[in-house]
Amino acid sequence: MTKMDYGIALHHGLEGIPANAWNELLAQQATWSPFMRHEYLDAMHASASACDDTGWTPQYVTLWAGDELAAAAPLYIKHHSYGEYVFDWAWANAYQQHGLDYYPKGLVAIPFTPVPGPRLMARCEQARKALIEALLATAQNQNLSSLHILFATENELQACQEAGMMRRQTVQFHWEDDAPPATFEDFLSSLRQAKRKKIRQERRKVEEAGVRFSVHEGSEITETDWAFFYRCYRQTYLEHGNPPYLSPDFFERMRTTMPENWVLFIADIDGERVAASLIAIDPVNRVAYGRYWGSLAAISCLHFEACYYQPLQWCMGNGYKRFEGGAQGEHKMARALMPVMTGSAHWLAHPAFADAVERFLEREGEGVDMYLEALQKRSPMRERHIGD
Repeated sequence: MTKMDYGIALHHGLEGIPANAWNELLAQQATWSPFMRHEYLDAMHASASACDDTGWTPQYVTLWAGDELAAAAPLYIKHHSYGEYVFDWAWANAYQQHGLDYYPKGLVAIPFTPVPGPRLMARCEQARKALIEALLATAQNQNLSSLHILFATENELQACQEAGMMRRQTVQFHWEDDAPPATFEDFLSSLRQAKRKKIRQERRKVEEAGVRFSVHEGSEITETDWAFFYRCYRQTYLEHGNPPYLSPDFFERMRTTMPENWVLFIADIDGERVAASLIAIDPVNRVAYGRYWGSLAAISCLHFEACYYQPLQWCMGNGYKRFEGGAQGEHKMARALMPVMTGSAHWLAHPAFADAVERFLEREGEGVDMYLEALQKRSPMRERHIGD
């Protein structure tokens, strides 16, 4: 089937795309992510968290083979670069200095969610290539400065490169173990002595402060629990000088449409709740994702306990094989989250700027490779010897 054989449609929301068709296509991808579910993306828009007013104008691209959804991508028209986690502010500044407009630009991504996974869903590689062509054509027809596809899978990035897009590499930190340890102590035994000592010290500080944690899974997370979590989440954002990206309605929609994809850790002192962290989970592939947290009290090392040690302990106790800690954060290596490469693809309409960015990405890529190599030499893992 050629590109001309597909029916191409642009959607200003998910209303015109059947949820079962979208989710069925997602389930056929080589990797899976709950953040690409129809329910998650629709909650972003319907809750006014990612919408026209916040600078995320949905314009989803779909390809149809008759009544069958053959390919789809979440395209947004952006007027800023907030909430993306692959930083192009320098590119925007360079455009401005030359009297050119960098915004609006095209972005294929999940709003506020730097989780690697499928972005260019397709039933076959031919449909994926046609989808990329449709995205590039949309960017050109709407006179967008550029098109960016963030945190895509390896085969998607290769397809983008074949279509003439430029590739960019970044580093995230994930814990992964195909045979996860049965207990947190077993996990600690795999670390170097200095790392074990540091983690035990941090956990002891939280325990000595009188903090205790309760774990709430799926539909067991009550409306009251969700409301307390949002109070913590909002407070922590405001303390850093920014309103939260996500609205209460977004989390209410998660409670009602995707409860099976969430685990909530609530910290209390003598029965009074003081903090909470929320992780997303993929129960099928046994993957967990660190997402949001907040605290109403300043307690030393509470962030590490709530966002790393409690989720890791839960993952190990439930046979989960991977915990993704999110974007940036070299400090995560001290908690045994190891560096992994993630990628994005970019196209710029202006030929001179495209050449300049390509040269920049070559230099940056060399630097990222060296950075990754240096990080790997600083592994917190204990050296294994024959007979261990």
